[in-house]
Amino acid sequence: MMDSDIDSGSYGYSKVTHHPAPSVKESGAYYTPKAVASTLVRWAVRHDDDRLLDPSCGDGSFVVAHNNVVGVERDPEAATRAKQRAPWLDLHNGDFFTWAEQTNERFDCAAGNPPFIRYQTFNGAVRKRAIALCATIGVPFSGLSSSWAPFLVATSMLLKPGGRMAFVIPAAIGHAPYAAPVIDRLASCFNAVHIVAIRRKLFPRLSEDCWLLFADGYGGSTDHLKFTPLDRFSEVRMPPCSATRIPLSEWRGTWNKRLRPYLLNSDTRSLYQAVAKRPDSKRLGLLASVGIGYVSGANKFFHLRPSQAEQLGIPESLLCATVRNGRMLPRRTLTNAIVNGWRQSDEPMLLLRIQRGTELSKNVISYLETEAARQASKRYKCRNRNPWYSVPDVRIPDFFLTYMSGRSSNLVRNLAKATCTNALHAVSLRDRRFASRLLEMWWSSYVQLSCELEGHALGGGMLKLEPREAANVVIPSPENINSFSSSVFDDAISVMHKWRHYGSS
Repeated sequence: MMDSDIDSGSYGYSKVTHHPAPSVKESGAYYTPKAVASTLVRWAVRHDDDRLLDPSCGDGSFVVAHNNVVGVERDPEAATRAKQRAPWLDLHNGDFFTWAEQTNERFDCAAGNPPFIRYQTFNGAVRKRAIALCATIGVPFSGLSSSWAPFLVATSMLLKPGGRMAFVIPAAIGHAPYAAPVIDRLASCFNAVHIVAIRRKLFPRLSEDCWLLFADGYGGSTDHLKFTPLDRFSEVRMPPCSATRIPLSEWRGTWNKRLRPYLLNSDTRSLYQAVAKRPDSKRLGLLASVGIGYVSGANKFFHLRPSQAEQLGIPESLLCATVRNGRMLPRRTLTNAIVNGWRQSDEPMLLLRIQRGTELSKNVISYLETEAARQASKRYKCRNRNPWYSVPDVRIPDFFLTYMSGRSSNLVRNLAKATCTNALHAVSLRDRRFASRLLEMWWSSYVQLSCELEGHALGGGMLKLEPREAANVVIPSPENINSFSSSVFDDAISVMHKWRHYGSS
């Protein structure tokens, strides 16, 4: 299962409406196309009497494909539908992690599509049980882990020696930090681990891209992964024969536990690393600190139009020009002239910045006593700080960097001395003499490719750069990068654009 809102149709989905259970998006319930489910089950099941486990069986897309099967499903309506479709199903209606901790049964194979519930909604007692169960075998998960990761680890614990797993997995396995313990676990307990990346969406209405996992020979181990990128899924009996062999040492060290670079060919990866490993190439995090902008907690209240600030009599000393989102940014440089244009357009571009301990004028006190202020003070971020109207972490960075980008990540020098919201990254140089070089190199094909490799795809074709990802972007010297043809990197950027669905189907 996965998360969002789709209906039955030619892709073989069987969507169950959840009442009064969590919404489809909250519960992670996106049911699997029939062709995908049958492919995974056919590979996992080697004999008719093999005992198959589906740890999140939903409405039965997987369990219907085999007669000797156990399914676990927490949603009563989905469980009922699964039993109707597969009367032979040995069904357990409840939390998988509770059941996994208590069962003594072990399985020849497992297949399924675990719920891709994000960490914000994968919480409470279920999360605690999941993380605690995985910890018993030495697999650590942070509070930011999505639910699919502990699902795979817990399922692996229930296999017999020689057992197999075949699962739909999110493309997040290629970049998310919480995916690394999953891969480490699989490599430590299976003879073979094969990840198949699928560019064309398996779930057309879901923003999340999905790949496939095949793990064989439980009880063994491997020192490498197999990785195959495919343009589209096709129903087959066996995983693709053609695969890139990825030594675990290379995955861990050279590529910082990320699989996204393997979407490119080996020559491009080698050339990229040749530049990255030169002593005059630096990671952005060594040259600058990268962090998100401030969180006001109530933007409508704290972001004022110039005319509004004048009418309220707010002193200029308490107002700071702010960049609210990446769409406001020009290319390369934010100047005073651009900010003055925002003023003339009377945009809500002034942050009310009242530092703790500031003596307040009557006009400011009057604004803080309005109904709008009363409502703002009740917002979560506001009510949990003292005083509620003092916005923390307001910085004047040297550069702004787009958090989410379309064609390319935009680095903009901050000559206007503005601040920014958490919709952007605030980049502060450790040595400001480097500013011109950084801006010059940022728009090279190499650095833009580095953004693609260090960032990750977000829905709608967007590229997302978390602060830790941005800090890993490689900045070469001009002399270094000029010694290579940019065409190789241009072509590689086009490949990465296709994989995140930017400007293509």
